[in-house]
Amino acid sequence: MIDWLRRPPLEPEIELGGKRVPIVLKRLGNARRLTLRLAPDGSAVRVTLPAWAEGREAIAFAHTRAEWLTDQLAKLPIRVALLPGGEVRYRGQMLRLAWDPAASRRPQLGDKALHIGGPQTGLETRLRRWLEAEALRLCEADMHDYCAAAGLQPVPVALSRAQRRWGSCSDRSRIRINWRLVQAPDHVRRSVVAHEVAHLVHFDHSPAFHTLLGQIFEGEIAAADRWLKENGRSLYAAFG
Repeated sequence: MIDWLRRPPLEPEIELGGKRVPIVLKRLGNARRLTLRLAPDGSAVRVTLPAWAEGREAIAFAHTRAEWLTDQLAKLPIRVALLPGGEVRYRGQMLRLAWDPAASRRPQLGDKALHIGGPQTGLETRLRRWLEAEALRLCEADMHDYCAAAGLQPVPVALSRAQRRWGSCSDRSRIRINWRLVQAPDHVRRSVVAHEVAHLVHFDHSPAFHTLLGQIFEGEIAAADRWLKENGRSLYAAFG
């Protein structure tokens, strides 16, 4: 028997860099081994395990990777507080947060600034709601573009708050897009929408899927994928 399985049961949390982080277990019927990930915002250690595996085994496995997890946590973007005079990211640009308590509570775009009023209490909540509304507006427009290019009828778009996935298409009649992509450059967000629209036709990553994606998306998929790989975690620096 592996030595670390002989030890007393461990708590479902782990200390990483002086911070206690919960260990969240997820069983998958098709999983063949234990897989370990740190949530993009560092809020949890996620362990996927086969149906036959024991929870204590998964928890012990996470503890054996504490050093690696600590390194991953250190690489995460520092949580940014959204305060008046600070910055908020929108469509690939950093906008100055111009707060005036006498102004409208609804954010208004200005020259390199986002103007917002109302009390400072609840400022972050109002900003998030505005960004989510903008994300839905933009993604719906993207979806119409790519459905037309693929010869498809438009489908409903919903926003996701997923911790790892940027988009999904689970039933071929609806797509979900991570709202945080409203912070990314337009070509990055649009590449994800195009990807999910292509899945409405090809529910796989076959050559036919990639051919269709290349036909309907106007930019370079590789460049958009590279941006997400290098900068995707930074989209979690604000709003928790």
